[in-house]
Amino acid sequence: MNQQELLDILREAGPLQASHYYPQGDQDTFWKRAAESGEWKESISEIRAEGLRLEALDIPELAYSLFTAFARTGSRLEYERVYFERRRRLNTYALLVLLEPENPGYLRGLEDILWSICGEYTWCLPAHLPPDFAVTEIGRFIDLFSAETGFTLSEISLLLGGRLPPLLRSRISAEVERRIFRPFLEDGPYHWETVTHNWSAVCAGSIGAAAMLALDDPAQLSRILHKTERSMHFYLEGFGEDGACAEGLGYWNYGFGYFTYYSDLLRARSGGKLDWFQCDKVRSIAAFQQKCFIGGSLVANFSDSTPRVRVHMGLSHYLADKYSGVEFPPAQLRAPYTEDHCSRWAPVLRNLIWTRQARVAQEWAAASFYLPDVAWIVARHGSPGKVFGFAAKGGHNDEPHNHNDLGHFILAGGGEIYAADLGSGEYTADYFGKGRYQYDCNGSQGHSVPIISGRYQSAGPEYAAAVLYAAAGTDRDELKLELSKAYETEGLKSLVRTLVWHKEELPRLELCDEYLYEGAPESWTERFVTWRQPELLRPGIVLLPGSDGGRVEVHYDDKLVEPEFTLREYRDHYGRETVWHTLDFHVLRPGSEGRFVFTFQFLS
Repeated sequence: MNQQELLDILREAGPLQASHYYPQGDQDTFWKRAAESGEWKESISEIRAEGLRLEALDIPELAYSLFTAFARTGSRLEYERVYFERRRRLNTYALLVLLEPENPGYLRGLEDILWSICGEYTWCLPAHLPPDFAVTEIGRFIDLFSAETGFTLSEISLLLGGRLPPLLRSRISAEVERRIFRPFLEDGPYHWETVTHNWSAVCAGSIGAAAMLALDDPAQLSRILHKTERSMHFYLEGFGEDGACAEGLGYWNYGFGYFTYYSDLLRARSGGKLDWFQCDKVRSIAAFQQKCFIGGSLVANFSDSTPRVRVHMGLSHYLADKYSGVEFPPAQLRAPYTEDHCSRWAPVLRNLIWTRQARVAQEWAAASFYLPDVAWIVARHGSPGKVFGFAAKGGHNDEPHNHNDLGHFILAGGGEIYAADLGSGEYTADYFGKGRYQYDCNGSQGHSVPIISGRYQSAGPEYAAAVLYAAAGTDRDELKLELSKAYETEGLKSLVRTLVWHKEELPRLELCDEYLYEGAPESWTERFVTWRQPELLRPGIVLLPGSDGGRVEVHYDDKLVEPEFTLREYRDHYGRETVWHTLDFHVLRPGSEGRFVFTFQFLS
């Protein structure tokens, strides 16, 4: 669609109003009901508890020493903890003003934090700025969080309207224009406008949403939306027809969440003439969440994702209302108000206004999925009193938020993980730099894949797995991969990994690695990664004990391999030192060919 056609649609439809956000179009009625009824009781209790915490605290300052910490040390946490605490304060007071408009203390708290955020040196994170940026150019940079801030301030200004002083609303408008709209139109193009991952959806989606909320001029709005629509096409290019997000469920929540928030406002602003929800690929992406869970809050957390994920109920209910194939998630998976350490406004608001009462089961239904475009197999298997989960992947080693993890797998049962993916580590300069694969959570040394002649898998699109066979069935799931191209190892002619998940009352995973080598490798180690501390029961059987009485036995041929257990540590996404274990099986006499079989058997 060209810009003139877009302009004609916008002129005809007219600006957005606060009434768009509410089922019956009445803001005051909605928030009065929310405050008094039991439907949102837990969420609102959490918001009020956060308000009580904030009463005793001053607005934290983004000091110079914090801003420069990343440049000096490569550490992001010092600045970002304060930055996100300020956003948490903004969200909390905005929601409390909506819930209790008669409380003047909440309005004063909101006014102060709005004014303070308008005065920040930059809305970008230091980690997202060029290392040699010029002070005179600071206003031209737009990253995820500056775009989100523009969207947040514009939405709060629209929803609160005349409750905010004219001076404050004018300043919000001026700052969003100066920091977001003007640079987007005049200083681009930005790298994220054409990327095929979450940045295009979050940055462009936030800017487009802010423009639809803040701008009355259809001509300026059409210029912005013409650009944001292009970015949404690029975002969707990052998905195959299976709708899978290679970045993992956390980044699906993030990127596809902002795509949805933007698309909802766009449909309303265009009078229904611009509707991304009619796209078949969007329908497929919307169903990805329900395919990721492997029991309780545990997920297939490949890439920079966390092992446990809580659900954004607002986004989930909105998509379930849109598409018959999207399931309402179990209520017990609701993300608490304070769960998002980045304190994003858009999902927090919609967790209230989009969530509705729905009768759902306490657990996702048993199911198995093969997602061919990312080469993932994910399975939930129900057994009396327990849910067991299995996931494995192929793909290539140049995926968004890439880990070198071809052939890697996850096993879970009874709410515990036995074969693990470490997920995302602490984000630092080096984490996204040359040292990325020295981090155990990113390199193949921290995944359940072979180590060949001391070598790990290599990074790059050419290091890829070939799917030889894949099937998700009633009684068993199977994934068979050729992995020799994952390694930069001379002499390796073939490496076939076969994983068969038997869905019995107490399920088992059979793993078989077969290789052919020109000559013989110097060494061969079958590595498995676990949170559990392995115990040797007897030759041929290693025990992975669960903390709740659950157990998994690993059966192997002690004539071919010898086990070694090693306790290790890494810094998780939140900077916490975290213990994990490697279960290594060293091949005793590696030759020109080999075949190694391991059975992971769940016990009662």
